[in-house]
Order: sequence, then structure tokens, then C-alpha cells
Amino acid sequence: MTEPFVHPYIPNTAPESRAAMLAAVGAADVSEFYADVPESLRLGRPLDLPAPLVAEQDLARHVRGLLARNRSTQERLSFLGAGVYNHYVPAVVDEVIGRSEFLTAYAGEPYEDHGRFQALFQYQSLMAELLEMDVVNVPTYDGYQATATGLTMSGRITGRPRVLVVSDVLPAKLSKVHDYVRAHLTLDHVPTVNGTADVTAIRAALGDDVAAVWVETPSVTGAVEASLQEIADAAHAAGAVVVVGTDPIGYGILTPPSLHGADIVTGDIQSLGLHQWFGGAHGGFIAVHDDPTFVMEMPSRLFGLESTDVPGEYGFGDVAYDRTSFAHREDGKEWVGTAAALWGIAAGVYLALMGPAGMAELGETLLARTRYAQQTLAAIPGVELDDDAVHLREFTVTLPVPASDVVSALRAKGIEPGVVVGERRLLVCVTELTTQADIDTLAAALAEVTASATASATVIEESK
Repeated sequence: MTEPFVHPYIPNTAPESRAAMLAAVGAADVSEFYADVPESLRLGRPLDLPAPLVAEQDLARHVRGLLARNRSTQERLSFLGAGVYNHYVPAVVDEVIGRSEFLTAYAGEPYEDHGRFQALFQYQSLMAELLEMDVVNVPTYDGYQATATGLTMSGRITGRPRVLVVSDVLPAKLSKVHDYVRAHLTLDHVPTVNGTADVTAIRAALGDDVAAVWVETPSVTGAVEASLQEIADAAHAAGAVVVVGTDPIGYGILTPPSLHGADIVTGDIQSLGLHQWFGGAHGGFIAVHDDPTFVMEMPSRLFGLESTDVPGEYGFGDVAYDRTSFAHREDGKEWVGTAAALWGIAAGVYLALMGPAGMAELGETLLARTRYAQQTLAAIPGVELDDDAVHLREFTVTLPVPASDVVSALRAKGIEPGVVVGERRLLVCVTELTTQADIDTLAAALAEVTASATASATVIEESK
């Protein structure tokens, strides 16, 4: 009889250890722990893992080989976006967050605070200025969670169960938000028109059961919502809250949502000085006006100025800590968990370095590069823009050939042309790191591939 295998890197794989743990919890088999996981989400087979490497040097070589298969945006010309963006990260950002007093700054209370609270207060202040809001939280996990929390806040504030989703949302974000809010809220979709919200349809869908109108701007396709004020006026007339999911990178030049009626503004700070890092460093922000109705529903931490025992002296600490899930624990309105504090400090350094003039210049550059890319690609025979909305950083095109074929062909040339979002639709992203020459290179390669594919298809059709 073959002896059961004990894995060298996975603890408690010895049969006697597994049996002891099962006995301690009263379970007959490990599968009992996953009884509430739907079958559709289960793999149904063992993981396809290689045999374990017993010698550490062999394992190190194997891992190096895996890592060597990665290709960064410094090696390939990339037009990939869809939630993780290739923006420039100034060297000073990495220098500051690599300091020991910040690098080890986990979400909980440090034994000694060497400026972390002050740095996060400054981050919040800079974000509030950029967004034209009064109160911004310490970053949550990511923008997905931040938007989901903004929606659940609206449900608690209004006591209503329904959310109108009026923009095109990144599928991964929509899935995460739905999973987060589904116990309390239902998401009803109002189809967009020409890339942005259909105000007439929104007015028809509003009712006294709508907690919030959820607007994404820029949307998943990079479309900037032009009718936010109209949407906000209609929502407020129906007693609903306006929750905007956004990326703050463009608000040096674009008008912030708060000035067009948004009550809660949420999003991700990955664009503000955080690297892509094979999936991105992410942190979510929630911004509200200085209104206790909204502030007291924020479950995450806020840092502000605090008086000390010394008259006239101030420090930095929690504001209204008793409203948080950290204070209420199991009785909290909503559980937030770990804060992405280090990334908040990074974004604060980035915003302080850029300043209002730098952010304005960046916003102008992004708008200009995006428009140039749109016009250049649309000039290729058979390539069409999918809408005529104003776009920031991303846009979609319809191709005369399958998008997956284009990606395969251009990838062989060292170009990542974008994300496939339909049979013949491609989501293209440009940033300040994408030069005019880069866009021209993409256009030339795309024109060559589409012309060749179209010619081949014509020959096949004529031969029938």
C-alpha cells in the first residue's frame, strides 16, 4: 500500500494531523467545510500542480523561470487598461513609501506613530481638494469596495432597496459590487445611449423605492458623463442619493462630480502614484460633503486634527471613531477590514508633488492623447469608433475582423493593442506615457493586420 504523501510546503498534510483537526471540529471530511459553496464555483478535480521540489535551490530556479515569463510595460508597447493603468510614478513616491516608518504601517494602531496619521490626514486633504469634497476616508481595499460601500450607505440613509445602474460598468467591478450589496440592495440597469446615461430612461425608472443612482464616469469605455447634473436633479427630486464611481486622475481639468450634484464620490487611487505591479496596487476612496447624515454612515476610518493635553497643541488622530466597524465590531453597520494605508500615503505624495498645475497639465494631456488615438485609429479603413462621447484615457473601436485575431497578431509584434470586449470590439487605453509615436505605431500595425485579414476574407468569399 502506498504511503500517503506529506507535502513539504503545505502544513498539516500528514494524515494523522488532518484526522486530528477533523475530529476536533466534529467533521467527517474536509468537504463539509464547503457545503455552502455552490457546485458551479467548485473545481471538481485536484489542482493541476507540478510535483513538489524538495530542494530549495530547485524551487528557487522553478519560481525564477515562472517570473521570467512575465512581460512588463517597459518591455512591450501596451494599450491595456480596464482598471489598472500605466501612469508614471515619480521616484520620490517610491522613496517615501519605502521608509521604515511608512512601509510597516499596517491598518491597525502602530506602537509608535512616526507621522503616519499626519501623512494620511494630508492625503485626505489633498484628495478632498481634488474632488471638491469635504471629507475623504483612509483608503479601503480598492475602488470596487469603495463604490459598494457608497451604495450601502445610500441604502441605510434612505431606507430603500433599489439602485439604478445608469452607466456602463467594468464587469469585474459590477460583479464585486453586486456580491457586496446583494443582501440589502438590488441593482437595476438602465441601458446607456451613445456611451453615456439615458436621462429620459432614468427619470422613468426612478421611484420611491430607489436608494441611489449609480453613475460611472469615466465609464468602462472611458466615456465622460455629460448629463450628471440632470441625473442628480432627477434623483434628488425622487429622494434618491447620487453615488459616482470615478477615477480621480482627470480632475485637474474636468469638473469634479461634487459640483454636478454627486452626494457620494468613490473610486480607486491606483492612477495616483501606484504601480501596475502585475495587477495593481489598489486603494478605494469614499468622499462626501460635510454633512453628518453622510459622514456618520462612513464605516471606514478618518484622520483629522486633534487637541492634546497641552493647550494650543494639536496632533492627528481618529475622527468620530465610534461610528466605525472597528469600534462596533460585530454590531457594526458594515465591516470594512484592512485599510490600504500605505497606498494612501503614496497617493498623497503624488498629489503633493503634482500640485494643481501638474494635475491640470496631466488632465489636458490625457484628453488630447485620447482624442488623437481615437482619430488615428478611426482613420483606418473598416475601424469605427463606437460612440461620439468625450473620452478620457480609454475608448472602444469596432474592427472589420475578430478582435482576438488582432490581439494575437499584434502581440507577436510586441504590442498589446487593448482588451477584447466583444467579437469585433477592442478597448484601447492611452496614458501620458503613451506618446504620439506609440499611437502611430499601433495604428500602422493595426492597419496592416486588418488589411491583410480583410483581403484574405475577400479571396475566400470570391472563391466560393
